[in-house]
Amino acid sequence: MSSAPVVHAFPTAQATKRNIIAVASGKGGVGKTWLSITLTHALTHIGSRALLFDGDLGLANVDVQLGVTPQRDLGSVIAGQITLAQATTRHDGGFDIIAGRSGSGSLATLPPTRLMSLRGELQELAQRYDWAVLDLGAGIERTVRLLAGQSRACLVVTTDEPTAITDAYAFIKVSALEHLADNIQIVVNMASNHREGERTYQTLARACREFLKLEPKLAGVVRRDDHVKDSIRRQTALLVRHPACDAAVDVEALAQRLTASL
Repeated sequence: MSSAPVVHAFPTAQATKRNIIAVASGKGGVGKTWLSITLTHALTHIGSRALLFDGDLGLANVDVQLGVTPQRDLGSVIAGQITLAQATTRHDGGFDIIAGRSGSGSLATLPPTRLMSLRGELQELAQRYDWAVLDLGAGIERTVRLLAGQSRACLVVTTDEPTAITDAYAFIKVSALEHLADNIQIVVNMASNHREGERTYQTLARACREFLKLEPKLAGVVRRDDHVKDSIRRQTALLVRHPACDAAVDVEALAQRLTASL
């Protein structure tokens, strides 16, 4: 697999398009990175040029889950050695990746001016694609919310675990206090079935409605599927290894709904 940077021509008609989908969560362990990877891959299946940005710098694992070893990554960009565009790596699935560097520290440690510069560079690079998917760090730190706030849609991933619902609510609450919640949508992952996933969503939506006076819509439900664990263990994209499994079908449907509604 080649890790050479991929260069695309800038579009001329849509130079200011807002085409970033952020994927966030209040806590780890809800499948945020796997969902980011699979959603990006699904976008390519419907004809979109897609970029996956691993913004979880300290715990970066997009490259690990996909079994790729990029020659350049986000750490080199932050160090000022290369541009963001030069850090792209083409995956066999037909999308580009900007990998993080695990253990290199959090984006929270960046000076505000450098973080804003990185955000601007990301916005500019996103114009070369139909969609850019941001796998953000888990939690509610301001740098995560700052990157999420630039997105067309911010998908907050939760499961039916009480702590996951509570932490997803906390992310939405803090975002609402900073007037950054208008673009938030909910994805319920690892649901036993679609009905149970919708019940989990209703629990979270009820809390948002009662205490925050807002109600993020449900973007989709992804069913629990042992094929996901198998694909991660094999370091192979789910849509390659098990393209017809329940979770794959659900993420494909999520990609279709997002592109139709955004």
